[in-house]
Amino acid sequence: MKRTPFTAVGAKRLRDELERLKSVVRPQIIQAIAEARAHGDLKENAEYHAAREQQGFTEGRIQELEGALSYAEIIDTSKLNAGSRIVFGAHVELEEHDSNELVKYQIVGDLEADIRQGRISVSSPVARALIGKSDGDVVTIETPRGTRRYEVVAVSYEG
Repeated sequence: MKRTPFTAVGAKRLRDELERLKSVVRPQIIQAIAEARAHGDLKENAEYHAAREQQGFTEGRIQELEGALSYAEIIDTSKLNAGSRIVFGAHVELEEHDSNELVKYQIVGDLEADIRQGRISVSSPVARALIGKSDGDVVTIETPRGTRRYEVVAVSYEG
C-alpha cells in the first residue's frame, strides 16, 4: 500500500480522535451495552441494538484511523521551502474572478479534509488545479456550478 500524505497538524488531530475513541467512547459503549443487557430480553431491546450499532461504527472508525496512520507520511509544512509555488500543505488565498470574493484553503491529505474548516483534499479537483501554481496565476476550475476562475492572491506555509 502506498504512503498517504498528512500534515503534522492533521495527523495529530487524527491521533487525538483515535485516542478519544479508544479511551472514552469505546468504554462508554461497553457500559451502555452492559446496562441494556441487564434489562433482559435482547430481541426487543432498542437500547441494546442502538449501542451495538454505535459500537460497530466506532470500531470501524478506529480501524480506519489506525490503518490510515500506519501508512501516514507526515509532512511538516512549516519546513517546506516552495516559495510562492503551491504544493501539499500550502495555505492558499484565492480571489474569484467574477465576484472578487476571497476564499482561503489549505491543501491537506484526504482524511484530514474538512471544507467547513477550509481544508481541501490534495486529490480534489480544486487542489489538483492549484498544485504547481504561484502568486498571481489565474486558475480555471470546473465545478458542479460551472467553470470558475480564480487568481492566486497569496501562498503560505504555516505550521
